[in-house]
Amino acid sequence: MKVLVLNCGSSSVKFQLIETSLEAIEKNADRLLARGGVEKIGAAAAIVTFEVPGRDIHRETPEILEHREAIACVVRLLTDSEIGVVKDKGEIEAVGHRVVHGGEKFATSTIITDEVAAKIKECIELAPLHNPANIRGYIISHQFFSDVPHCAVFDTAFHQTMPEHAYLYAIPRVLHRSLGVRRYGFHGTSHRYVARQVERIAGRPLAEIRVITAHLGNGCSITAIAGGKSVDTSMGFTPLEGLIMGTRSGDIDAAAVLHVIGKQELRLSEANAMLNKHSGLLGISGRSNDMRELTKAALEENDRAAALAIEMFSYRLRKYIGAYAAAMGGVDHLAFTGGIGENSALVREKACQGLEFMGLKFDPERNADAGAGGERVISTDDSPGMIHVIPTNEELVIARDTVRCIEGVI
Repeated sequence: MKVLVLNCGSSSVKFQLIETSLEAIEKNADRLLARGGVEKIGAAAAIVTFEVPGRDIHRETPEILEHREAIACVVRLLTDSEIGVVKDKGEIEAVGHRVVHGGEKFATSTIITDEVAAKIKECIELAPLHNPANIRGYIISHQFFSDVPHCAVFDTAFHQTMPEHAYLYAIPRVLHRSLGVRRYGFHGTSHRYVARQVERIAGRPLAEIRVITAHLGNGCSITAIAGGKSVDTSMGFTPLEGLIMGTRSGDIDAAAVLHVIGKQELRLSEANAMLNKHSGLLGISGRSNDMRELTKAALEENDRAAALAIEMFSYRLRKYIGAYAAAMGGVDHLAFTGGIGENSALVREKACQGLEFMGLKFDPERNADAGAGGERVISTDDSPGMIHVIPTNEELVIARDTVRCIEGVI
């Protein structure tokens, strides 16, 4: 089955075309046919990329003013007689959609019906920046692919297994009942994919092992997985809570925020921008939200602010690893993923310092092997627990869930 995976943002459309089936999923034999994206929708020159494995990347810079044109562009590229990978759009048998927020309404992926679409719209107030674009992508793509199933795969769904004591905040319960204020967690498809890869590598059922997955990119989250289920995660009501991120503060005393608002006479929009766009690595370093730039500045230029940002980032991560190991009564596997998790040997080294007491023995040489790439183990051979680097593949999760929904085995 050829599944088109769409991830529609406010000014972008990312896509992959994946051929898969229940049998292919079982054998880990799914096949990527093409991938790419349309960025800077609404600008005079959008950036279009189209990549087929084994070929040179195709690039265009057309004027694309809205999402319908962007999705039409995707369909054109996929079916192009010279560079495309299908003869016509009729070969595409299903469409899978990334949807950021499913609230408490969705604990699993689901086929999109009018009723489901309406419930996703009800979650817009929980994700006003993301869900509208996700819904718009579905509505437009349904016009191009009206005769095939469309499936919604939610970032939040994986974390719906958290117990009350983990997802509730210590505020009046009425705020949860009336406004939905609770921990939801995000990056669920990434955490789920990485955990399943750990299961494959370990050769033991996920239900029998305790796993901590750290998704580290511009946005960062860490999840405790026990019995095959998410039992706690660092992001909360919004993606702001938890780890230090590229431009987000992560955990902070709410009273400190109120103090700054009062002293600086900030509007809510200004306070929101301060915490989400001007804090994190950028706020600490005063220089960049890019870990690569900060690492270079710290190591080659002796930039103390950059070094401090890296130290604070790694320290917060190490604290969460310890906390989640305590919450699960131990840890059998720790996995790093995401742009920073996969590529920053320095962050991994700092985050793993002192974890031997919980059975995680870090191997500096394996970790520093810049040419290793792909999945690899960076713990010692005699380590009771294993430390992994695993590239994430959220699009594959979406494609697989789409097939499972269609086959009724989700």
